[in-house]
This record gives sequence, C-alpha cells and structure tokens, in this order.
Amino acid sequence: MEIRLKRAYDAPSPEDGQRILVDRLWPRGVSKEAARIDVWMKEVAPSNELRKWIHQDPSRWEEFVARYRAELAESSEAAVCIQQLREAASAHAVTLVFSAKTEDRNNATVLRDVLRQDC
Repeated sequence: MEIRLKRAYDAPSPEDGQRILVDRLWPRGVSKEAARIDVWMKEVAPSNELRKWIHQDPSRWEEFVARYRAELAESSEAAVCIQQLREAASAHAVTLVFSAKTEDRNNATVLRDVLRQDC
C-alpha cells in the first residue's frame, strides 16, 4: 500500500500517482489546473466545527486525532471513501493532498494512519 502526503501548495509530480484532496475547503490561491487533483473527497475531511476547533489551539492535537477518528468511524460516507482509498492505494500510488501548513500534524496524517490500520 503506497500512500503519500503532499501539501496542495507543492508542485505535483509523476510519483504522486492519484492525487486526492482530503480537505473540506479548496486550498486558497491554488488553481484547479495547478493542483492537478484527481478526486476531491470532502467526506473524509474533518467537520467544519472540528477544523475550526483545532485551528484555534494547535496544542489540542491529541484530542483532535481522537475526535477526527471518531468522526470517520461514525460516518457511512467516510467509510465508503476509506474503502475506495484503500483499494486505490493497493493498486497504485496515492497521494493525499492537504492545505495545512504543518506537514506532520494535519488531517491527512491521521487519515493515512487510519487507511493503514487493519491492512
């Protein structure tokens, strides 16, 4: 299973494989042509409430992870997307594209871990 992570503001590359935007909002200042997003899966993004909550205080990271995982587990739409992502990542390279400034603490890192779980 090959799952990569990349900021939406970084240039796409052939090694990215299928590029999947996993944010609820489109990245500011990035055109659709420049982003070269293949699929936009808003269903696996944190809720607007949770997204705003973590931005208010990044020190809440551990609690964010728990809340985001709970949102993913409770959503039937997210479950379908997670299965699709696992199947895609089993067949070819997949890059989860995100907008956050922090590359190690964002929803895509949590989602990647969820996708690798039980595989």
